[in-house]
Amino acid sequence: MQGVVIKSSGSVYAVRATDGAVVDCRVKGNFRLKGIKSTNPVAVGDVVEFDVRADGTAYIVDIMERKNYIVRKASNLSKQSHILAANLDLCFLVVTISHPATSTTFIDRFLASAEAYRVPVVLVFNKADIYTPDEAAEMQYLVALYESIGYRCLVTSAETGEGIDALKEAMRGKVSLLAGNSGVGKSSLVNAVAPQLAAKVGEISKIHDTGMHTTTYSEMFEFMPGSYIVDTPGVKGFGSYAMEAKEIPHYFVEFFALSGGCKYGNCTHTHEPGCAVLAALNEGKIAPSRYQSYLSMLEDKEEGKYRTSE
Repeated sequence: MQGVVIKSSGSVYAVRATDGAVVDCRVKGNFRLKGIKSTNPVAVGDVVEFDVRADGTAYIVDIMERKNYIVRKASNLSKQSHILAANLDLCFLVVTISHPATSTTFIDRFLASAEAYRVPVVLVFNKADIYTPDEAAEMQYLVALYESIGYRCLVTSAETGEGIDALKEAMRGKVSLLAGNSGVGKSSLVNAVAPQLAAKVGEISKIHDTGMHTTTYSEMFEFMPGSYIVDTPGVKGFGSYAMEAKEIPHYFVEFFALSGGCKYGNCTHTHEPGCAVLAALNEGKIAPSRYQSYLSMLEDKEEGKYRTSE
């Protein structure tokens, strides 16, 4: 039988079969994805084949080829990844200027990872109702920055309803992933877009200003006909999985657009004469924050390790 994984709790996977029935499945201990060092062999959004045994237990026996997926660093194994979701039409990266603050390094690492795995991203600047004038100005600067390099940005507030209709319309007819740091309001946005789902909403930690993990597993919800939300745990950082250092500039879209003007075909955009990217940086045509994020990803590759950006 075939179906789509709609919930992952670590050991049991809820699969929605083609006939609409939801079947709890397990995977065998030796089931592993070929060529992917991942802590979870099956992800929400995967199209799978499963068998139901005579005693009623069901096992996933195969995964169909994925069109894309999004990954993050595994929480306990620095050299492995964790697949957040697969076969996505859109990913909505929810960010906040404060309470908690989402760093531009985190945003840029996420965008580069999404580019690498062919996942379109929309940036959602949430909690617009709580910002000071300076914070609101910073938000507008970041919106202008990311829109200028081709990313759609939405400004939202689950409290006031600002931007909720636009967010809901962007999700219509799609499989959408909501991602972001803990505490940025992903579950609140899910409630605002689809109150019938009654997603759990966590309180912001007043001590660390980071947010408690209210979502402990990934789950896909249908909230309009043919429209699905994948809600995931909050994440702290993204590495450069399966990327060679020479590939990283390909995933910074404005760098890639300029790289044809570099003097050398193997330009690293760090020191070479005749580098079009460095020239654009010096002329103020590339944001310094984007360039610093790029250097931080190169440093990961040079040191052979991953660093989080919180």
